[in-house]
Amino acid sequence: MRTARNSALLLSLSAGAWWAAPAAVARAENLDNSQFNLFNPTPPALMREMSTDRPDTTESAYSVDAGHVQVEASFFDYTKDNDGGDFEAWSVLPTNVKLGLTNNMDVQFVFEPYVREEFDDDAVDGFGVTQLRLKINLWGNDGGDTALAVMPFVQFPTADDDFGATDHVEGGVIFPFAMSLPREWSLGAMAEFDAVRDAADEDYELQFVHTATLGHDIVGDLAGYVEYVGVASTESGAGYVAVLGGGLTYGVNENVQLDCGVNVGLSEDADDFNAFAGISVRR
Repeated sequence: MRTARNSALLLSLSAGAWWAAPAAVARAENLDNSQFNLFNPTPPALMREMSTDRPDTTESAYSVDAGHVQVEASFFDYTKDNDGGDFEAWSVLPTNVKLGLTNNMDVQFVFEPYVREEFDDDAVDGFGVTQLRLKINLWGNDGGDTALAVMPFVQFPTADDDFGATDHVEGGVIFPFAMSLPREWSLGAMAEFDAVRDAADEDYELQFVHTATLGHDIVGDLAGYVEYVGVASTESGAGYVAVLGGGLTYGVNENVQLDCGVNVGLSEDADDFNAFAGISVRR
């Protein structure tokens, strides 16, 4: 569904923190990294295990270490939907650039350098929307069985006019949560409240995104996850979006991770199919 895709900046661009809880539990409980900041970076020996805001939709509850940069990008992101017409979309290199400001806070810049949408016989392409986000970890960054963060964000109307996107600023706030479970399973969950423009671009409506994801190591550095994503809106006539997703991650080393995944629409208002593959790199 084109409206759901545009207003949510594509579910996979919010793509989230998979099951970072086990990494948090493995960190040394007694480390005090509060002294580090953008101008006094965390030494490599004291850095946390890398936690990414991809590949799933559920955002990570963990921030990037102070003074370090983490880049997370899809090589490609493909969406297809046949509700009311034949719709296909490609997003090339949608990217999230994250900079650690303090031990528990990072700033993020999310952008889509190239998007192509085809609806029946019409096609448009160009630059997509951009977001500026701030993640503040409230607890669990450096140890513990649970973690919680708050992420306010602003979305700017930078998309090409041919997409029919709004010229108004949108935004919201995200609350990511992580928990370690028995037998080395982990749980991620997220509640997100967005102020988005309605289909007629006449007023703002409230959109509620809610997710839950379960993850587990498979073998070696290969891990997998399954996830449920729901999107509800206060807009009159807007249906409920329900999505089931799953994917794999592979840790090349402590600072590089590869991933891939698929999302399948469970409700009429969800896109039928979405597939993606990407990489996360930390410095």
